[in-house]
Amino acid sequence: MMNSPTPRILDLDREGLAALRGRALTASVAAAEGRTVVAEVFAERAAMMPDPNGWGVHNAELVAAFGADVVVLNLIERAWDGERLTLPGLGTFTSITDLAATIGRPVGINLEPGDVPEIRRAKPEYAKRLVDMGAAMLCLTANPGTGGSYEGLARVTEELRAGLGDDVALWSGKMHHAGHPERVTKERLTSLVSAGADGVVMPLPGTLPGVTKELAAEAVAAVQDAGAVVMGAIGTSQEGSHPNVVPQLALNAKEIGVDAHHFGDSYIPGMCDPEVMYAYSVAIRGRRHTWNRMALGGRGVRA
Repeated sequence: MMNSPTPRILDLDREGLAALRGRALTASVAAAEGRTVVAEVFAERAAMMPDPNGWGVHNAELVAAFGADVVVLNLIERAWDGERLTLPGLGTFTSITDLAATIGRPVGINLEPGDVPEIRRAKPEYAKRLVDMGAAMLCLTANPGTGGSYEGLARVTEELRAGLGDDVALWSGKMHHAGHPERVTKERLTSLVSAGADGVVMPLPGTLPGVTKELAAEAVAAVQDAGAVVMGAIGTSQEGSHPNVVPQLALNAKEIGVDAHHFGDSYIPGMCDPEVMYAYSVAIRGRRHTWNRMALGGRGVRA
């Protein structure tokens, strides 16, 4: 595990959260001892649909209101016109820094290898543009059916780290098979750390067949010993399950030792069930920290 004077992400207010990025974000997550909630949302979706005049609530601010510490935008190209991000219900942004200040959370971006739109393509020249815009972290992963492999992710992770430098938060891994079934092993996960990832993504036990608590605990320990944090992912549509599945997933995640808990974007169009995320948050960090984070929801004043 990392040793850093960085405050726990649990203890940061809206301004502190919005300003958090890079390796400082990773260290802040590590310091929170398994109590960080990460919510992935479609960039162009507003679950509480805006009216014709543009009023509404974007998925990013809805998950923030239900306790997310970090928001990750998926399919960013759907909201990007080449110069600006347009998020229904929130407005138009020329920087991710401005978006983070508005929702009071650090904002990460999903990247993928392969033939995807440039803004989402895991190439140093495109990733650097997102970092320069204020992306708090880059999550290198693979959407369903894209054929992503651990070997391929390691290769692209190494390329990104070499092109972006040491201070960028680069979290890498799969949340499911992504159309390329292969065993989740500690060797495959630690290969991502060797390639330059300071965070590794792995499916939580109970979300992907064959990922047992025993296997996962061994893999998490190996990744942390190698110097990275682990984000346990719920990315198999169980982010839309009934709340009664939460205790098993949440307490298993705590037992195996993950640093951050990820919720995918499948249920309400483009996001998880916020009530499931809330129940999960209460299970891993209690009502005190959950309600505190929820109370920091709402919109900030844009510069």
